[in-house]
Amino acid sequence: MLSHENNASVDYDVVLIGAGIMSATLAVFLKELQPDLEIAIFERLDRVAAESSDAWNNAGTGHSALCELNYTPQREDGSIDISKALKIIESFEVSKQFWSYLVGDGYFSSPKSFINSIPHMSFVWGEEDVDYLRKRHEALQTSHLFKGMEFSDQPEILASWMPLVMQNRTESEKIAATRIELGTDVNFGELTRSLFNHLKEGHEIEVFLNHEVKSLEQDEMRHWFVKVEDETNDINKTVRAKFVFIGAGGGALRLLEKSDIQEGEGFGGFPVSGQWLVCKNEALIAQHHAKVYGKAKVGAPPMSVPHLDTRIIDGKKELLFGPFAGFSTKFLKQGSFFDLAFSLTPHNILPMLSAGIHNLPLTKYLIEQVMLSFEDKIEALREFIPNATESDWELAVAGQRVQVIKKDEEEGGVLEFGTEVIASADGTLAALLGASPGASTSVSIMLELLHKCFKDQMASEAWTAKLNEMIPSYGKHLADDPQLTHRVRQWTHEVLQLNHIGILRNSGI
Repeated sequence: MLSHENNASVDYDVVLIGAGIMSATLAVFLKELQPDLEIAIFERLDRVAAESSDAWNNAGTGHSALCELNYTPQREDGSIDISKALKIIESFEVSKQFWSYLVGDGYFSSPKSFINSIPHMSFVWGEEDVDYLRKRHEALQTSHLFKGMEFSDQPEILASWMPLVMQNRTESEKIAATRIELGTDVNFGELTRSLFNHLKEGHEIEVFLNHEVKSLEQDEMRHWFVKVEDETNDINKTVRAKFVFIGAGGGALRLLEKSDIQEGEGFGGFPVSGQWLVCKNEALIAQHHAKVYGKAKVGAPPMSVPHLDTRIIDGKKELLFGPFAGFSTKFLKQGSFFDLAFSLTPHNILPMLSAGIHNLPLTKYLIEQVMLSFEDKIEALREFIPNATESDWELAVAGQRVQVIKKDEEEGGVLEFGTEVIASADGTLAALLGASPGASTSVSIMLELLHKCFKDQMASEAWTAKLNEMIPSYGKHLADDPQLTHRVRQWTHEVLQLNHIGILRNSGI
């Protein structure tokens, strides 16, 4: 465990690789919990939050399972499994508590710079999917966490919820939607930049840009030698650290492999790229104010669930549709086409081949997506906006994601659609692999990492007291406590200046 014994033998207590939302969140936790820690962040690009955390590379939904249908699968008997939805919405409530504490601690000039109120809706068509959505709504209403969600299959009500989506639809069309006002839009790029700015100015954390980590090696004292290339000055240097976190998005897998920790063996990565359709017509943008999620096609990865998405980016309202998935051998948007090849090792090649064989629908789906023309993408948009015209839209490249492939004794290898924290047995190194719902649940993910790698400190009275101050529901389950949920929601929505205070106060949500 991390301590200050023999501190003269290390350059830093903690080295964080990658300047995205995960490293920023972990750095804030560690500095708030133990202010005297020496922390350095190394980022290979020339700015922070430039990859998966960037607003244009991230869905920004504030993933809380309010509208994302892939978090509520239908069982074989027709019932709806809401267990994952409960876990995700609770994780996002934890994130809101953490950010609210930081607002009070002076981390942001205004919370509206990174979080805003946007209704979340699910929209389906066809008798089978309408039936599914009705069952989903009924299942979610068994939990107070989803109180306030409405269901309708009445065209006049749907037109009031999402007028742009309902224009020029036939009365005979079977459609339905759910709506909940508690949704948010989050600019994780702006959030990350604000966290790093405060860390540098208020906590004197060093952030090294244009610095790429080349290798990791542990010595007999369980310290890590981190070899870094300063690309600006063409200088190589090595720093020694007690703890290393690899939060480099798609680049994390390769660095995990270089660490040679036993726990990292057998992991592989499957890269998925994406594109948005971005609206250029201000009149259309003004007509829509919601995040409207559809149902994923068979084989589609979670990041490719189609949605018509109101975004607030750098203070400006935007309207996006997509993302359309694609395949690229890059693991990062600004990565190398050799990333996939270089990630292959004797430990993961069989799991990766096995996962490929067991996920042929995904392969087929990605091939179909790659083959789509601009006109085909507009045609897909017309399922959401029936009278969409090509001249109102343009294509923009979305982020690059790497889905986790894990070794599996029965199947050889399985493809995971989520995130995974891998930690060394001695707790001196951890890495985060995976994608959705990543950024939205970053606070819960980093708490999981702290429990794995800082066990003694997390059990201490000092850290426990501070964590309870930062996150009032820490150590409790909001899903089991309606009163606590109501209290923390009222607090967070007031501090974060979300437009839900009246709704929360009147309904007891």
